[in-house]
Amino acid sequence: MHKLMMGLARFMAILGGMVLSLLIFLTCLSIIGRLLNGVLHGDVMQSIAPGFSNWMITWVGPINGDFELVEAGVAFAIFAFLPLCQISAGHAAVDVVANAFPRRVNRFLRMITELLFAAVLVLIAWRLAAGTISKFDNGETSFLLEFPVWWALAASLFCAVVAAIVGIYMGAVRTIEFFTGRIQIWDGVEGEQ
Repeated sequence: MHKLMMGLARFMAILGGMVLSLLIFLTCLSIIGRLLNGVLHGDVMQSIAPGFSNWMITWVGPINGDFELVEAGVAFAIFAFLPLCQISAGHAAVDVVANAFPRRVNRFLRMITELLFAAVLVLIAWRLAAGTISKFDNGETSFLLEFPVWWALAASLFCAVVAAIVGIYMGAVRTIEFFTGRIQIWDGVEGEQ
């Protein structure tokens, strides 16, 4: 089961990384286009080569709706990275006080933390599903590109559901670890047995 969950989490992280890379490329192209458009509109280019400058202005410029695509894509990427972060114990942790506790108390705290994470991830997926349905029903579109807003929410919902599934799995694993006293999934957080 762990191999399946880890594979799913890695797949989602790779997908999120690919989307994030495309967004970086899109943003760079848009910035370069905006810069070149400003240069072509400038007094220097208008005085040196007005015909070329005016011709290029029609082809060069910022990407229309780039911020809408970045907004939707970044939300997707964040949710896509959550499963791997959850299964590999990659969340930020402050264990200044926890290091002084006995191993049994630390296992209890890890169990409670994983169960709370699972509950929050389920809550996020549930509310994101409600938001997706709402946006689908009212037909809201983005301002410039006019694509249906529910598309971006549905993509993020898919990732949030996977994150919730992984969160529930990790909550179950940490609960078993607490009650049996044996580590099921070694992630390097807990000290040697």
